[in-house]
Amino acid sequence: MKEALYYEKLEDGKVHCLLCPQDCRIAEGKRGVCKVRLNSGGVLYSEIYNRAMARSMDPIEKKPLYHFHPGALIYSLGTKGCNQSCDFCQNWHMLQPDAITAEITARQAVDEALAQGSVGIAYTYNEPTIWYEFVLECSRLAHQEGLANVLVTNGSINAEPFAQLAASVDAMNIDIKSMDPEFYRKICSSKMEPVLATCQAAREAGIHVEITNLVIPTLNDSDELFGKLVDFVAELGPEVPLHFSAYFPAYKMTIEPTPLSSLLRAREIALQKLFYVYLGNVAARDGSNTYCPQCANLLISRRGYGTSLKGIEDGACDNCGRKVDVVL
Repeated sequence: MKEALYYEKLEDGKVHCLLCPQDCRIAEGKRGVCKVRLNSGGVLYSEIYNRAMARSMDPIEKKPLYHFHPGALIYSLGTKGCNQSCDFCQNWHMLQPDAITAEITARQAVDEALAQGSVGIAYTYNEPTIWYEFVLECSRLAHQEGLANVLVTNGSINAEPFAQLAASVDAMNIDIKSMDPEFYRKICSSKMEPVLATCQAAREAGIHVEITNLVIPTLNDSDELFGKLVDFVAELGPEVPLHFSAYFPAYKMTIEPTPLSSLLRAREIALQKLFYVYLGNVAARDGSNTYCPQCANLLISRRGYGTSLKGIEDGACDNCGRKVDVVL
């Protein structure tokens, strides 16, 4: 264990965790919502510091990141726990108190990434911001060794800790689950507004940002909610990639899977204001290819995780010469 950052001591041996918007006030011997930050003796500890549950070399498109070193492999690792409680969680097994982890240091993680020729390190699988102390240390060391850092996150983190971490982060895929605050409250036991604030803060910090929205029938798939999401992403920048992903029943949720028609409708709405809109977890024509927003030239073709930069030359469209909105 390691003493946590961002907390304050309260009366009666309680502590107040200041890491995320859950705003946990934790009694002696108890844990916060994330289940991995423990009050022991009036001190808040991270129980997952130097503990990993999964690590692998993944295509960067799996994160999904389509405009950040496309076609690259990235060393990916995660641990257990989350600060949201989504009924549809795909990685629910990583939330269980008895989930098995193994020791890993930041130095070991960086050395493994370097040895495997990775473009960087992706903190993913579970929610990386609750792994804050390790991710902060590891990302700083990774930068010193010339590696990029990627967060695949729900965006639920307070402004001050995010500002400290942002200096070591190069790219983020942020999951906006809905533009309805009640969806976050009822389905995720969380809050929407801090997630949107993280998206804006990441852009202001110069971090490459891509947004994912899991489309769940009857819950967040109305044209009105699609429109609100598109308007928000357009404010971040029309060049920010938006990924609509198909939902499948998981964990506590038994709603039928997302029909292709809903994803195509979402994409049609989004393309009115955004340059790059992708469809995930589904086979759809042109759902994963990247086209030049100026001349419609095919820039990057994708089939599964196979990626080909067909239409890019010297960082620009090889047809019209427009600089591509891609980190190569």
